[in-house]
Amino acid sequence: MRPSAGPRHARRPVPTLLRGIYLPRGMDAGAFAMTTYGIPLLVLATTHSAALTGLAFALEWVPRLGAFALAGAMVDRHGTTRVLRTASALRAAVVVIAALALPQMEAGLPITLAVMLLAASTGVLTEFSYIAAETAGGVASRQAGEHAHRVQSVLLGIDQVATLAGPAAAGVLLERFGPAGMLVAIAVFSLLACALAPRQDTPGRAEKPEPVLAGLRTGWVTLRSLPALGWLVCGLSLSNLAIGLLQAAAPVIVVKEFGHSSADVGLIWSVAAVASLLTVAVCRRVIDRFGLWPVGALSATVAACACLAVSLTHTYTAYLVLIAVLMAGEGGMTVVLRTLRSHLIPQQVFGATLSLTILLLLIPFPLAGVLVAAVPPAQLGQVITACAVLQAVGLSLAFARLRAHPGLHAHPA
Repeated sequence: MRPSAGPRHARRPVPTLLRGIYLPRGMDAGAFAMTTYGIPLLVLATTHSAALTGLAFALEWVPRLGAFALAGAMVDRHGTTRVLRTASALRAAVVVIAALALPQMEAGLPITLAVMLLAASTGVLTEFSYIAAETAGGVASRQAGEHAHRVQSVLLGIDQVATLAGPAAAGVLLERFGPAGMLVAIAVFSLLACALAPRQDTPGRAEKPEPVLAGLRTGWVTLRSLPALGWLVCGLSLSNLAIGLLQAAAPVIVVKEFGHSSADVGLIWSVAAVASLLTVAVCRRVIDRFGLWPVGALSATVAACACLAVSLTHTYTAYLVLIAVLMAGEGGMTVVLRTLRSHLIPQQVFGATLSLTILLLLIPFPLAGVLVAAVPPAQLGQVITACAVLQAVGLSLAFARLRAHPGLHAHPA
């Protein structure tokens, strides 16, 4: 006679990584990519202004930075499920309202204010959903133990697939169906992320609500106690200034200087995502054999050299290829960052520390938008060169400091 399986509710299956982590992350990443790359294209298409495009890029990122501290505190307090569902549902509502309102507005100040407000509001909501999805991925990585880098490679691969399809889809939808077509697609991905949100009780979730500023202090104290993670975040922050400048300037350079369409802008980042995705797949096996530091150092060298070369090119094809090489190097460094972060940050303060690290990594992006808005298009090449030099110096110093850290030379597998 077979033993009883117990009460029916006790046999509830444990969600797999595919259903519980990867699918909701994929839907949120799709909305994230289309929002990040599509909104500046929308601003350029509606205002025809390079300065306003750069300003919109800054407005898209500045509210995100303010949202990170609160988002981390909310995840630690309420868990990943509630935060991801709420943020995704609100983002869907905002873009649907915009899709209905924009066609009714007259060109000029009203539509300019509307798209700027859209950039700011979607930026905030996107970062809430991202922190929730990233925290869920961090929990899954810790549960994977010494194979955490494999989970992080899959998560990064999902992000890169979204970046592959998102910009191109945003450009094509905007060109063929107008703003409404692109915004409805963002709403669909947001609703799917809401419906598929992982049912996960975050380990170490704070029992008592922690004030936002206290959460930032907690994250800062934790980061200072982890010098390896701190140096890596510092180097990647300087690298992100160059990457953010290229992202903010891409619509202006490709459309105004090269004479290509908005769909061609999306194609650049889609090709870059393919290169980064291939790099992530390779890094997964190479890290198993050689450890984190060699992979990170090589990726940093590739990224720095490609960024220096971008400022010297004057053709669309060369620009596309070099951006792809740059993002391939960035993909390798991101695998190293995510693996190190999932191993070193304690569970009890993961949300607060994750929020602070991402805040530091993304501060350069609004600065890049301000630079594009302030600098005449003819002088953008000089600014890109200066930021590329700063990127190379920052990454060199960071990985020189990290070379002595024993955990970065260990073979995770």
